Amino acid sequence: MKTILRKKSINMNENNEIFLCAICNIESGTCNEDCKFCTQSVKYKAEIQRYKQKEIEQIVEEAKRARANNANGFCLVTAGKGLTPKRLEYVCEAARAIKKEKLGLILIACNGIASVEQLQALKDAGVDAYNHNLETARDFYETICTTHPWDDRYQTCLNVKEVGLRLVTGGIFGMGETQEQRISMLESLASLDPMNVPLNFFHPNAALPIVENTITREEAFELITLARKMIPNAKKIMVAGGREVMFGDEQYKIFEKGANAFVIGDYLTTAGKTPADDIAELEKHGYKIKRERD
Repeated sequence: MKTILRKKSINMNENNEIFLCAICNIESGTCNEDCKFCTQSVKYKAEIQRYKQKEIEQIVEEAKRARANNANGFCLVTAGKGLTPKRLEYVCEAARAIKKEKLGLILIACNGIASVEQLQALKDAGVDAYNHNLETARDFYETICTTHPWDDRYQTCLNVKEVGLRLVTGGIFGMGETQEQRISMLESLASLDPMNVPLNFFHPNAALPIVENTITREEAFELITLARKMIPNAKKIMVAGGREVMFGDEQYKIFEKGANAFVIGDYLTTAGKTPADDIAELEKHGYKIKRERD
């Protein structure tokens, strides 16, 4: 007998509460990897701001501004394959400086491939969560990156769980992958049982080898729903990079499809909507901002 599935909203926000997260690009455009989706790579010479290390004082000010803009999480992002000793100490210094301010932010580090020992050092410095995305399916990864293997990414996620940090891991859609490969990535994410799953949608840049986003808006909405169904234990299904470009004037429909979090403010190398505009739109659509302290 054929089962008839009725379409219905799967909005997981019982109280219409949305988590907001802000990104702080503390080291920009210095990466030597060849990820074809990333403007941070020096190989593609994208016209972005490039700098070695942002001043600690500026990072702290951005954290304060993020909290004032109702952000719940604050993510310290560096460019590069992983954590060198110098980069590790720098991120730890930034983490300690932010925690000293007692802002109540959930502090996230996003610094590439990392060992158990490095992750423990970040945890000891006050980092609450670690973000390392799988990016895509294992069997598609060599198509978009040849300078390090997908397995290193998966192992880093296992390392995060081993030290007891909250795991944040997701990926990017629209890079030429098949639907089967999208499902494969979601299956891999589900196997890691992450707390937060950031879903990114490829934002084309003329300098990159990938020239266009290969999914439609409707497909993107369906992928959010699929992520929620396949990773039901995730506390947050977050729509991150590419939100405005992918969804346009329908971007707040993501919450009807299963998302309950998004990035507020600017992204790593592209501008987002102003926090004030996003907050006004959330209120207009009847959503509340979730308050969760570190």
